[in-house]
Order: sequence, then structure tokens, then C-alpha cells
Amino acid sequence: MNRPLVVAAAILRLWPFQHAASAQSPASAGADIYAQRCASCHDQTGARIPTREALEKLSPARILKTLDFGAMMSIAYPMRRGEREAVAKYLGHGSDDPPPPASAFCKPDLRIMRGPAAATWSGWSPASANTRFQPTANAGLTAADVPKLELKWAFGFAGDVTAFAAPTVVNGTIFVGSAGGSVHAIDAQTGCLHWVYQANAPVRSAMAVVGSGARTRLIFSDQNGWTHALDARTGKQLWRIRPEEHEATRLTGSPAVHGDLVFVPAASWEETRSIDPKYPCCTFRGSVSAVRARDGVVVWKTYLVDEPRQTGTTAAGTPTLGPSGAGVWSRPTVDERRGLLYVTTGDNYSHPATTTSDAIVALDLTSGRIVWSQQVTPNDVYNSSCGSRSPNCPEDSGPDFDFGSSALLVHGSDNHELLVAGQKSGVVYALDPDRKGEIVWQTRVGRGSTNGGVQWGMASDGRNIYAAVSDVVRPPGGIGGAAAVGNATLDPRAGGGLTALDIATGKRVWFAAPAPCDPPRPGCSPAQPAAVSAIDGAVFSGSMDGHIRAFSTVDGRVLWDYDTEKNYTTVNGVAATGGSLDGAGPVIAGGMVLVNSGYPRFGGTPGNVLLAFGVTR
Repeated sequence: MNRPLVVAAAILRLWPFQHAASAQSPASAGADIYAQRCASCHDQTGARIPTREALEKLSPARILKTLDFGAMMSIAYPMRRGEREAVAKYLGHGSDDPPPPASAFCKPDLRIMRGPAAATWSGWSPASANTRFQPTANAGLTAADVPKLELKWAFGFAGDVTAFAAPTVVNGTIFVGSAGGSVHAIDAQTGCLHWVYQANAPVRSAMAVVGSGARTRLIFSDQNGWTHALDARTGKQLWRIRPEEHEATRLTGSPAVHGDLVFVPAASWEETRSIDPKYPCCTFRGSVSAVRARDGVVVWKTYLVDEPRQTGTTAAGTPTLGPSGAGVWSRPTVDERRGLLYVTTGDNYSHPATTTSDAIVALDLTSGRIVWSQQVTPNDVYNSSCGSRSPNCPEDSGPDFDFGSSALLVHGSDNHELLVAGQKSGVVYALDPDRKGEIVWQTRVGRGSTNGGVQWGMASDGRNIYAAVSDVVRPPGGIGGAAAVGNATLDPRAGGGLTALDIATGKRVWFAAPAPCDPPRPGCSPAQPAAVSAIDGAVFSGSMDGHIRAFSTVDGRVLWDYDTEKNYTTVNGVAATGGSLDGAGPVIAGGMVLVNSGYPRFGGTPGNVLLAFGVTR
């Protein structure tokens, strides 16, 4: 082993224990971290900042929730999970939140998964092609029904300020995670609870469904790097593994399924760890793990970049390492006919740049071997430290135009299949899977930026590709005041838009312009970063202004518009409000449209509610 690799390996071993110092007791480690990161605010008295005395009345679990994906998440991003846990245990002395009341649970005679098989939306998309299209028989809705949609019930996520998980529906039962790490099994018709499972970190991935009937299993991942398998009928844990060992592993992409294999994509918190000038950036390697559904055994694992080596030091004297990054944020796409698995990748975090970042990569389904890779933005080397130009920002840093959404496998002209992927650059690409990803067409649908372009996912009904864009704008000086959570100010007039593209040619069929915030208010933007979903005749798109809208697939006119940003009386008795729509898009199954509302991370409006819409017949 050569010297640079030895140094890199030593840094990898030592870094998770720096600052938090494994030799310290948990109490002293928590005290030190609090003094370094928290005391300057919470040891003072301020109208908007809870005092240390107030924090000590909370439970450790509630404080950890707040650091993970609550009001303090933007401050806590550079902190490792162990540091967050140490602070929470040091500060928190209150009792844990009570479990849901008995009144929130279904009556014993109301069976789980009692609905028809058609009332199903399995994982991130109903089909492995990731088109987020629900046929009429399964949707239970037509375009003529859409204007008649009305709220049937609301379900609140206790203690959360974010509602970002992607629901899965199986035979009329909703399975959905939460920012607090709870996974809920909810009856779609009534909103009552069948069971609750507590993961050890926030859960935003959709549940992959394996098997059927009494053997139905749910497999999903959490934000602390764990993948869980549950018995869908009881919520009992069957197994739990951590497929990627890196400390900063973050699993946001929903697993994909092929037979008894579940493909788990891995992304990372390390891009934000780099904000700390003492953090050796960077060592995370994007990967996909093929996990056996029945027992959690990893059958194969493929990294998207080579093992990192030390490349130098920063101006602050901290080691630099690379290559790194190329995380996989979204669900892989299964191509059974060609025996391939397609993944879209993120940017590199540090030099050297690789050819597998900002790319669509084809892996062999059975071995994980990389068959081909098509990169669309070379040399995109970027991390979160670049926002403040701190020492960890790479020289010639890239535009941060990585892929955050899945590739869609669709039929083009003459029934020839295409892979279509939308990028944060605001460009949609169509690739030929039979020619090693050769680009067939590319069309710009947005301006693109770090938080712009196509963010979480497109949809296709077999005729068009439907691409909504974020293009959120943060003007200097601010418009309308600071956001309630997220420490960002958004332009209430700029961003967003939904474009329909012809599958075969990429030509624009229509464009639905965004609606400015009315009235302008903190945390409001017309940006449309959330994934879109389609049925025959209608495509649904959420906005950071809190509105969920359905558009005609014929001409883009608005068929239905509901403002989710309000207070709700919930079926489980939790105080709940709606907010910005981001992340997971609407889920449509069995006559219901399910929408999670609340997303403050990038300056939007907080919220903690799952809304169920239907038509009274």
C-alpha cells in the first residue's frame, strides 16, 4: 500500500472520533459540543431562541428530532450524528412524547391491506420504469373527476416541522415514514392507524414492497444509513443493516426491487460536513448495494468512484482527499429486458473529478458491474463550503448540477425505448439504452442552479414527459422578510413552471407558467421542486407556495388547485399545519390523492401533515 492511501485510511479511521472524542464520557462530550456549537445562542435570552433551561425540559428524543429535521436543522447540518446524539442526551431531561392515543388506531375488525390489489402505488413509482404514472384502473380517478377532489382526512406527524416522506400504498393501506423516524401504517379510507414502527433516524424514502399476502415485506432506508425490513401486516422488524459504512451515509433514494433483490442507493451528508474547515474533505463514495430481501445479505455492492487518496491540504492545513461524491439520491430504474439497472448520480465533492459524476450509469443487474456511463456535466466538483468560500471549497468549483431524480424508461418513436433524466441544470436528456447511453435529444426546461432545475422527479404518460422545475430565487436584501424556518428569503414572484415534452423529439408541447405567491409572505415561492405524478389526462405538481395543482395533459390548463398551507383537525389528534411542497410528489391510488405538506429546509414554510383527497360519488 502506498503512502497516500495509508494516510487516507488513517484519516477515515480517526475522523469520526475527532471533536466528539471517544475517550470522553457521553456527558462530557455533550457538554463540550454544546459549549462549542450551541451555548452562544441558547445561553442568552432572546424572544425567538429557547433558553438552555427550556431545552432541558424537553426529552433527548425531541431535541434530536429538532436537530435532525426540525427548526435547528440548518445549524446542525455540519454536525455528525454522534455529536447530535451527545448534545441531545446532555441537554434533555424531559419525558418522551406520548404514543398515539388509542382513538387514533383502527378498530380490531378493520383489517390491514383490506382493499383491492388495484389500490396500490408501490414505492417511488407504481412501476419499475419510474414514470410516476398511475393507470386509470389503479388510480380510481379520471381527468373528469379531478376538479371534484376534496379533502377527506388529515394526519399529523407529531413534533415535526417537515413532511417529506414518500407514501407507499398497498391494497388500500398507506405506509409512510416521517422526519421523526416513525413509520405509520394508515388505512387509506379512514386515516386510522394499524401500527407504528420507530426507526432510529428520519425516514424519507418510499417503502419498497416485496412479496404479497401474508408474506408482504416493506424495505426502506433512513437518514442515518440504515435499511430496514418490516412485516407489512404487523410492523415487526425482520432485519436491519447498514449497507454503507461511511459515517456520513444518508439514504434518501427509495429502494428498487427485482425478484428477491432490493437495490439500495447511497448518498451522503458529507457535502455539508465540509462546511467545517477542520473536516478532511472528502471520502464518501456513492454506491448501490444489492440486498437479498429475505435476510438482508448484501449480494453485491458497486461504488461510483474509486477509493479516495490524500491529494494535499487546504489553506487551513486540513488534509484534502478524493475522488469523492457521485452519490445516488433517487430510486434506481430496473430494465429487466436488458438486464440493467440505471442510476443517476450527484456531483463530486472534491478533486479529482470523475467521469461517473452528474451521469446516468448502467449496472449489470446480477453482478453490479458498470456496463456504461454517460456523463452530461464534466468537472462538477462542489460541496456546501463553497457557499461561504471556506477552505474546503474546491478550486474551480462546479455549478452543482447533479441529478437528484430517477431516470424514466419510456417508449419513444417506433416503440424504441429511451432513458429520460432531468438535471438541476434545467436540462432534460433522452438517452439510447441500446447505444451505451448516447444522447438522442436534450431540451432546456428551466434556468437551473444549486437548488434549481429538475429536483425530485418527472412523470410520463407514454406520450409526454412532464418536468416541473424549482429555479427558486433568493434575492439579495430579501423580499417579504425572512423565512420562518430555514434562514432564507425567497422571491415570491420568480421560479417554477411545468413543461410537457414530446417523448420522441423532446420538443415542447406546452408550458404552464408558475403562479406568483398571493399574498407574498415569508417562506413562499412559486418554485416547483417536488416530484410530479400523472394519471390519464392530468398531471399533479406541488409548489413551495403550498399549493397542489392538477394540470390538463392536453394543454396545461389548471384543472384543480388546493392551498395546503393552513391548520388542520387531524384524525390522530395531532396539531398540524401545511406548508411548502417539496421532495416526494403526490401519490394516487384507489381513488385517493395523497399529499405531504411542509418543507422548510431551503427556506420554505414548515408543516407536518399528510392530506388525503378523494371524490364523493
